[in-house]
Amino acid sequence: MPPETTQHDVRSAFKREITSPRLWQTRIVVVSLAAAAGLVVVGFTWIAESAFAIFLQVNAASRWAPLLWTPLCCAAIVWLTRRYARGAAGSGIPQVMAALDPALSGGRRPLLVSLRLSLAKIMLTSASLLGGMSAGREGPSVQIAAGIMLLARRWLPRHSGITAHSLLVTGGAAGIAAAFNTPLAGVMFAIEELSRAPEQRNSGLLVAGIVLAGLMAVSVYGNGTHFGVIRPGPIGMPLLLPGLLVALACGLAGGVFARLLVSCLGGRSPDLPSRWRARHPIRFAAGCGLAVAAIGILSGGATYGSGNEATHSLLNDGASLPGGYVLFKFVATWLTAWSGVPAGIFAPSLSIGAALGHDIAQLTGYPHGAALIALGMVGFLAAATQAPLTAFIIVMEMVDGHSMVLSLMACALVASTLSRILSPPLYGALAKIQLPARPEHRPVQPVQDEGRRET
Repeated sequence: MPPETTQHDVRSAFKREITSPRLWQTRIVVVSLAAAAGLVVVGFTWIAESAFAIFLQVNAASRWAPLLWTPLCCAAIVWLTRRYARGAAGSGIPQVMAALDPALSGGRRPLLVSLRLSLAKIMLTSASLLGGMSAGREGPSVQIAAGIMLLARRWLPRHSGITAHSLLVTGGAAGIAAAFNTPLAGVMFAIEELSRAPEQRNSGLLVAGIVLAGLMAVSVYGNGTHFGVIRPGPIGMPLLLPGLLVALACGLAGGVFARLLVSCLGGRSPDLPSRWRARHPIRFAAGCGLAVAAIGILSGGATYGSGNEATHSLLNDGASLPGGYVLFKFVATWLTAWSGVPAGIFAPSLSIGAALGHDIAQLTGYPHGAALIALGMVGFLAAATQAPLTAFIIVMEMVDGHSMVLSLMACALVASTLSRILSPPLYGALAKIQLPARPEHRPVQPVQDEGRRET
């Protein structure tokens, strides 16, 4: 006999989906908070870019001014962060991932993600760019938007089916979507990095919230791509060898970068700088700021800030960067993260990868440098974050690289695979540091009676 099929009750379904006040309240709250999160990230972008513009004015007045300005800013930011907003330190993505851990109690979650930390993150990350640090705003946008989305719990009806987990995932992904102006990348970031147990019943609503947050950025900045439209030239066999060199170089460099960050930020390294950082965090931050300023002077100011200007010029103008830019930007970004200031690594990683692709194009004589620059961007970002699908979609949407879909995907997979050999996943490892130590369960030793031998 054929299996019995469940009859679909159209009237009940209509009542549940259309006329339920509770469901409409849920939808309105989620969509409204997602739109608000997108607009806040757009505002954060403006504040951060304005802060960096002020730094450029300081640097233009005197190229030596950052030697004093940058260490003072870095030390002040770390002092404020440690004094008033410890949870705002670093990228912000590890905090969101740690807040998603089911072992974390609800009372500790506000120490990692909250509206207060979102506001602090906006000001402190902008201050990092005001100081000229090699910092990105995309990672912090994840924590900022997640903190805003978490507010929805106050207005959601009981038994709505929307959990704190799903709000954090939606908010974090919305931050990526709004920061990069790439809604599809936000959805992929939620799947690849954040989501561990997606709620099927509300998945459509949550995806709608992510996309809406991205569209908030589109409505303000327009529907143009972040770095313009590249002209990669013919995609064929001539690209294979230089493209493979880019993937391997980015995988190696990105893997080393991730390993450095895990080692330095993990707090377990026995080396002298790490011990000094633990004992004198403010002085250590000032030292990192001084080093970042010195690197900026040596590079002619090219390493200051997120690196978006350098990436844009390489892709569109073919402008050359100072010799050693890859190494300078690599070290400046590492020192910025190590200093403890609230800052992300997405934009600097794109800049490092773009410069690496540009160098390999010149080394191999490949005539279509834009293609290798795009591959370098996706390769280093995928290796540093070990999120190849997110990296591939971010770069594809940012440069309108649909003609390079397979090349970008292959480069991301090769680079992230090589990185996994060299380093554990960066954000996963840093997220574990945010969690409280779990007690070790030791085996109970058998109690022996005095004077009796164990047989």
